[in-house]
Amino acid sequence: MKQLRTTTAGVRGIVGEALTPEVMVGFAQAFGTYVGGDPVYVSRDTRKSGEMIAASLCSGLIATGCRVVDLGVIPTAALQLAVKRSRDARGAIAIAAGHSDAEWNALKFIREDGVFLNPRQAEELLDIYHQGDFLRATWDHLKPKTTLRDAGERHLQAILKQLEVECIRQRRFKVAVDCANGACSRFSPMLLEMLGCEVVSINTETDILFPHPPLPTRENVSQLRAMVRATGADIGFAHDADGDRLGFVCEDGEFPGEEITLCLAAEMVLARGDRGPVVTNLSTTMAVDDIANRHATGRRRPDNHPSPGA
Repeated sequence: MKQLRTTTAGVRGIVGEALTPEVMVGFAQAFGTYVGGDPVYVSRDTRKSGEMIAASLCSGLIATGCRVVDLGVIPTAALQLAVKRSRDARGAIAIAAGHSDAEWNALKFIREDGVFLNPRQAEELLDIYHQGDFLRATWDHLKPKTTLRDAGERHLQAILKQLEVECIRQRRFKVAVDCANGACSRFSPMLLEMLGCEVVSINTETDILFPHPPLPTRENVSQLRAMVRATGADIGFAHDADGDRLGFVCEDGEFPGEEITLCLAAEMVLARGDRGPVVTNLSTTMAVDDIANRHATGRRRPDNHPSPGA
């Protein structure tokens, strides 16, 4: 039996082997205890194990006195935003293994400010899980599960507020998108249409298995690359299962690499005048450091200097 992977990013394992209903109920009870029995939001991606895991989590959370709010299938970022904007949620759990293969799933634990637990908080949660001393609500303090079904749309509206929407609409871009039958299958085409794009989408059937490994690598986006070339699209986008990874394909069908997306995002934010710190994890390309340093010193990149990742 393969071991359960526990990191600051959450708990991950193969469903039915390391990630069992007993484990999931236990972590739900631990998280419910960690937040003191207060409301918790839950979402999932499109993996076949998602509904079973959601049921296990709801049981464990409700047992600690939490009110569970089920957001359904949405991108993880939409869950994070919903928690941050909530008036009463003390945390959230995303049931999503991102780029992992279909037999895997994971629990990602989120604080009330919409941010993943930091290392110290993750250790505290793990200690509660191993000690097994959970909150136990009495029968008259068990709260029914409720649902919230507009978190994805609210996330799209928040994205639109960060963009020059009318400028994009005037360009009438043709965009291809491969959603890998994941959580972005409904939302990415919808967002692109809101931006006035002509959308050519593939792999948006959430009731069937991933058509390819959901990690957006050069090998896995071969279908998207071919479609961009065949349709004359201006650009193509590729998602993982829960929408926290994004790769893009240029108009000539070339795939610059997934890490370049963060470079583009950093350039966009810093170019509009924001001067706050740029925070990345250790697996991020150092090209982001170069971009941040250039904007911090006010230097412009020479015209003959290659763009990050070129």
